[in-house]
Amino acid sequence: MSSVPVASEIEVLDLRHFSARQLRPLMEREAGLWQDRLRWDYRSSTELLLKYLESRILQGFAALDRGRVCGYTFCVYEGAKAVIGDAFATGHRTMSDADATRALLVPMLEMLRNAPGVDRVESQLLLFNAGEFADLFASPEFTIYPRLFLECDLGVKREALLADAVSDPLSGVPAELELSLWTTEDYQAAAELIHACYVGHSDTRINDQYRTLHGSLRFLHNIVRFPGCGVFESNFSWMLRDRRSGALVGMVLCSRVGAGVAHITQLCIAQAYRGPRAWPRAAAAERAEPAARWVRGHSRSR
Repeated sequence: MSSVPVASEIEVLDLRHFSARQLRPLMEREAGLWQDRLRWDYRSSTELLLKYLESRILQGFAALDRGRVCGYTFCVYEGAKAVIGDAFATGHRTMSDADATRALLVPMLEMLRNAPGVDRVESQLLLFNAGEFADLFASPEFTIYPRLFLECDLGVKREALLADAVSDPLSGVPAELELSLWTTEDYQAAAELIHACYVGHSDTRINDQYRTLHGSLRFLHNIVRFPGCGVFESNFSWMLRDRRSGALVGMVLCSRVGAGVAHITQLCIAQAYRGPRAWPRAAAAERAEPAARWVRGHSRSR
């Protein structure tokens, strides 16, 4: 095994040389940080990633400190786009976690710069402070977009929400609009709405899936089928339709990311229906009575 010379204190090797068993302790520590910092139960994502690692199909690098795995990074390819799925390091004897992670990102970026057919690289490193690796992405080929992770504690509002939902569950819904729960038949219409809502939006520069209907379908499939954004909750995801035409004009999608914690994965309204009266307060994922029993907080990254 040939190593990438990054620093004398750390050894960086091809990730595919390592088994899931060797990486599990490190990844379980990372899952603990997701829980502590973001109230996010990351264990299902960890198990899925370990399966991929065991199959030796993920490209990336592992960091070693005296033969012990102390960090890893990996990427996946979607056509001409590469996504750095994660970069994490902890527990090195002499290097900080951020410096050890930096030692992994340097060869990763170099590999992707020279990868044939790759013309776009994306990444979100949510466990690190904003600007932590800004110098690595400071060249003209990269653009850095600051993001906010928003959180609302619903504990003090639970009784009011519950009483409101029981007394008038459709309060605030305009007469020409109809509110209903998500069903699998909503896939195509939901993807079309997402694509239409993001035309000309700055988020299309961050996530190129919004730029096409095919990409929007893929984005939606990832939310509903895979645990990266939590466990999709169809019972607390709402569709808003025009009664006359039947067209889908708004939606809010919700996933469960921890015990009593929900995550709003998508919220969009058709351009013609935007405004203070368009999206009723009844459509919030916490609005329904069953949701009030398990949601104590919700979050959304922006």
